[in-house]
Amino acid sequence: MARTGLVLWFEEADWRDKKLLGGKGASLAQMTQIGLPVPPGFIITTEACRKFYSSRKAEMDELERQLRGNPPPAVRDEIIKKIWALIDQCDLPAGLMEDVREHMQELERRTGKKFGAADGIPLLVSVRSGAALSMPGMMDTVLNLGLNDNSVQALAKATNNEWFAYDAYRRFIQMFARIVLALDEKPFNDAFDRKSEQFAREAETTYKDELDAIRKLYPEYTPRLDAQPPKDIAPRLWARSLELIKELVGEYKDLVRKMWGEFPQDPYVQLELAIRAVFRSWMNPRAIFYRIANNITPDMADCTAVNVVTMVFGNMGWDSGTGVYFTRDQSTGEDRPYGEFLPNAQGEDVVAGIRTPLGLDELKKRMPEVYNQLIEAGKKLEQVNKDVMDIEFTVERGKLYFLQNRPAKMTPLARVRSAVEMVKEGLLTKEEALLKVDPEQVRRLLYPTIDPKVKATPIAKGLPASPGAASGQVVFNPDDAVEWAKQGKKVILVRVETKPDDVHGFYAAQGVLTSRGGMTSHAAIVARAIGKPAVVGAEAIKIDYDSKTFTVNGVTVKEGDWVTIDGNSGSVYLGELPTVTPELGGWLDELLKWADEERRLGVRANADVPEDAMMARKFGAEGIGLLRIERMFRKPERLEALRRVILAADDKEREAHMKELADMIKPDFKEMLDIMDGKPVVIRLIDPPLHEFLPSSEELLAQIYDLREQREKAQASGDAAKVKELDQKIAELQGLYNRVKALQEANPMMGHRGVRVGVTYPVIYYYLTRAMAEAAAELIKEGKRPVLEIMVPQVSDVNEIRFVKNNAILPALSDVEKEYGVKLNVKIGTMIETVRAALTASEIAKEVDFFSFGTNDLTQATFSFSRDDVENKFMNQYLEKGILANDPFDTVDVKGVGRLVEIATKEGKEANPKLEVGVCGEHGGDPASINFFHGAGVDYVSASPFRVPVARLAAAQAAVKEKLGIRGAVGE
Repeated sequence: MARTGLVLWFEEADWRDKKLLGGKGASLAQMTQIGLPVPPGFIITTEACRKFYSSRKAEMDELERQLRGNPPPAVRDEIIKKIWALIDQCDLPAGLMEDVREHMQELERRTGKKFGAADGIPLLVSVRSGAALSMPGMMDTVLNLGLNDNSVQALAKATNNEWFAYDAYRRFIQMFARIVLALDEKPFNDAFDRKSEQFAREAETTYKDELDAIRKLYPEYTPRLDAQPPKDIAPRLWARSLELIKELVGEYKDLVRKMWGEFPQDPYVQLELAIRAVFRSWMNPRAIFYRIANNITPDMADCTAVNVVTMVFGNMGWDSGTGVYFTRDQSTGEDRPYGEFLPNAQGEDVVAGIRTPLGLDELKKRMPEVYNQLIEAGKKLEQVNKDVMDIEFTVERGKLYFLQNRPAKMTPLARVRSAVEMVKEGLLTKEEALLKVDPEQVRRLLYPTIDPKVKATPIAKGLPASPGAASGQVVFNPDDAVEWAKQGKKVILVRVETKPDDVHGFYAAQGVLTSRGGMTSHAAIVARAIGKPAVVGAEAIKIDYDSKTFTVNGVTVKEGDWVTIDGNSGSVYLGELPTVTPELGGWLDELLKWADEERRLGVRANADVPEDAMMARKFGAEGIGLLRIERMFRKPERLEALRRVILAADDKEREAHMKELADMIKPDFKEMLDIMDGKPVVIRLIDPPLHEFLPSSEELLAQIYDLREQREKAQASGDAAKVKELDQKIAELQGLYNRVKALQEANPMMGHRGVRVGVTYPVIYYYLTRAMAEAAAELIKEGKRPVLEIMVPQVSDVNEIRFVKNNAILPALSDVEKEYGVKLNVKIGTMIETVRAALTASEIAKEVDFFSFGTNDLTQATFSFSRDDVENKFMNQYLEKGILANDPFDTVDVKGVGRLVEIATKEGKEANPKLEVGVCGEHGGDPASINFFHGAGVDYVSASPFRVPVARLAAAQAAVKEKLGIRGAVGE
């Protein structure tokens, strides 16, 4: 054979090599090799796809970067045209089609069928895509390939079912036209709808007697042109259906002729074009968008394989069918078979949601032996793969075939529950279970649900396809969803059924609602994969795209109206309903306990108010790693007191105002320390520039001008008392304005803030420390166990620490100890958020008990970026153009900021072996950053309360990966 090394039989391919075979090819190879019934076939590897693109790769990479900017639809479509024009210039690798032809000839020998046969049994194949990572519905597949005007007659004769043969042919022509020839599908859909409506009318009238007879045996039957009537019960209806399908085949071929040319009759021409089309689908806009949105990089999945598989048919009659089987319930995780079965149908009918499928119980009732074989094989695959499996199958005339298996896309609850239960069943170790759950799924498990106290009646009910409750304004077009979301609007995308091309609308929307489809429809799968609430198959909803409305039970909902969907129950409500956050517990609690046993990193919370502190404690935080006192100053009387401190004319006046302010905020410190009793609370001394607490000069100037106008009117009217009163107010505001102007800085974020305030005004740091210390002392006297840690921000030189310690912090602690008669064991530390602090960590470490990396400011300082400015101005372009791989404010910059963390941690601990090191920036809740901090020797991370469970799991995964020698991403 002319082997290129690019084509492999299922039985010879190493199914563990998903990068080479793609997930679908690997699963077909695996199932073949463990003895499951798989239609014979072969895999064209991802290496062939890379060779296909190699000549134009640089140009296409640049166009893909432009798509990352999510341009308007018109621009997006032009970019796609350019990409596809480049693809048309790409050639299949040398020798590939010769290799494929020889494999097809061998496939003929193995199956006893002939490719494109005019007599005998014709060999038909599916040409299926498959990347290394599951990208549901994002790439293309062609079914029934090999049919032409001659082989369709041979198929009819061989199967003794002319209806089936011509139905397969019309499906093939339409799919080939849409996917391979890239023709507009609307004329084909319109033609089908006309014929199907005609058939339904005639069935209900001319053939009413036969229709009634069918419904007695098959209650789920509806007269559709794509569902074969049972010939033995309804011979006339069957014959009429066949006539209409043959007419439709002719119309389809005419459409292809008008838009492209004669429909290709040579099966090898069909095959070559289909292979090119599957390769091309790697660069479909929806596939590109999916990779961007899910951060799928080339090292994770690079190009698609092509799987050429002998066709088996679920639409040969009522002893045939197709379905999807989950080895456990993908919504709840319960260990019970879950799935959907559609008799007398092909797989595309299930995924597209064009017919409502039945449950697996129906398969069990109709074909018990097939059902038992399916369940047994599913459990075997679950044991081999150590995961809950999603299995596609087809039944052809009572014989079961397996077409694909992959790890199931599950709801967060189901993923956690199944991982825990599989440990108890002995299928997984605790370490393996921890690696099965993506930390982000833990966050999704805390998604809001509709407040149970709300009394609301749903207007419709569908299937609860993806959890969470979401409210938004109704839109019917995915492009509109994107545009409305850009304007800051919350939207719910409403569709009859979704297609892969709609995926950009999924990401823009708060949730998705469809009137058709099941739990394994495209909408359900994608929504679960990206964590969006979804309700599918709400069949009572009638959608009119032209008028941009939907109606249900006499209610009309227009575009822009608010609705709420509940992906937990499948209910749809009018208006915006309040939601609540669920409690931790059950399986998640058990999983997180295992995580706590494995992780080395501590996990604390960033919390500024009592509600945050209570939430953090509930979610398992081991303390507060950052309490920013600035929020305590937002109450009007406190803000006014702080302004008096800032504007004080001398130290004596400043001290009087500061003492007053300290008395105001002491109860807040006491409450926070009490909530976290026995756990550390790190309180940061005042950090923002002082001008942030003052009115703006523009605001004051406007007030002064307004008062002057009032004065002129009072003077003109002769109101001397009013003039005097206004003169006094103007003088006061003028003085305040002059003071504010004097305090203004050219670059306030690098000016008079943080420790510099403590150096210039030690009295501020003294009384802030005193308020904290008095709160702790009072709690000690009440029998509590407060653990106070004081943190100094914005340090860049060790002498700054020495100064504020000796002139403010230590005197305040000493004074409180004497006055209250208690011993305060207070740790004093600093934020490492300036580059110089990181580089001089060995000096600073000798003066403090702990470091806490403020990675937000450290990132700004390292890059010389202002976060607010770069996010709005050029960060997206940096990411699109590949200048930066990730937003450094989302995931820590390992080479720059990370290097500083490593230096400061290592040198700080060498200088002070008792030094504790934490991270309190937003990176403390990012799983990828947590993995880095684990390796950098950090002792704990601190995250927002809702990210505490995420951090607990991510920290455990970092430890497990280190122990097992695993590199790279974990979870789904």
